[in-house]
Amino acid sequence: MADQAFVTLATNDSYSRGAMVLGKSLRNHNTTKKLVALIGREVSEPVQAVLKRIYDEVRTVDVLDSGDTAHLAMMKRPDLGITFTKLHCWSLTQYSKCVFMDADTLVLSNIDELFDREELSAAPDPGWPDCFNSGVFVFCPSMETYGKLLQYCTEHGSFDGGDQGVLNGFFNTWATADISKHLPFIYNLSSIAIYTYTPAFKQYGGNAKVVHFLGKTKPWSYTFDPKAKQISGSVHEAGAHPSFLLDWWTLYSSSVVPMLQVHYGEQPFHSGCVEIEGSSSSARSLEPQLSSDERRQKWEQGQADYMGTDSFENIQKKLDRFLK
Repeated sequence: MADQAFVTLATNDSYSRGAMVLGKSLRNHNTTKKLVALIGREVSEPVQAVLKRIYDEVRTVDVLDSGDTAHLAMMKRPDLGITFTKLHCWSLTQYSKCVFMDADTLVLSNIDELFDREELSAAPDPGWPDCFNSGVFVFCPSMETYGKLLQYCTEHGSFDGGDQGVLNGFFNTWATADISKHLPFIYNLSSIAIYTYTPAFKQYGGNAKVVHFLGKTKPWSYTFDPKAKQISGSVHEAGAHPSFLLDWWTLYSSSVVPMLQVHYGEQPFHSGCVEIEGSSSSARSLEPQLSSDERRQKWEQGQADYMGTDSFENIQKKLDRFLK
């Protein structure tokens, strides 16, 4: 149906790479639904160009600069910046029903059947199963719901500091009211849960339809050799299953990197990934250069680039130079 869509959010170039893989995985499994990407203003032009080749609609959202009710709510709760941005998905009222998917998810088979579910359908969170995980959920865009969510944010905040706390607080009957809104775990297989309950993963993991790369280390944080099909990085530390990481990287290197090469005119990364240490100039060119004020603002919002510019190692180097 033309009025149904999968929706994701990418606030920067790094998460945009996840969104590219997500979009390609949905396309490869023959979804009949529209694909929509909400992006932050930091996403660079070349990256936007690639997203527009994969997604039917790419919409820039920035509640910090808007004059709507979101801005008024933001003034009272600046700590929930990213959360407010994600709630923008309820304003996509040209669609009757949507499935939101975090940019760090990967689709393993067709999941169009999710559109048979009602709002708010989601899978349990592995950390606290009476809460749903907000990485995948079914919702119905509505300006009324959007306004109520913003009001809830302003009055109650978030018990976990992010969108999951807000959404569980707002849709607070999910755990008890209607079991049909509990998605099977295979629609949001949190990679971090694989190691906490390995027997269940061995029994049911083969049925997984969506894998969610939870944790601070994302698939694009690793290095990958496409010829040897080998991934470098602390796989167990990230809580990600090697086979799913390989699925992500195989799709990224074969389908996404060629598109990035067209728009950058060069190999965008070593083996198609961001190198954490000793990153090349071409890898750095993918990241938007923030002004000092913009970086300070992101620090104040709790959005420091801990894996890149604002890593402990880089901060230590600056302190050493200053002290000398």
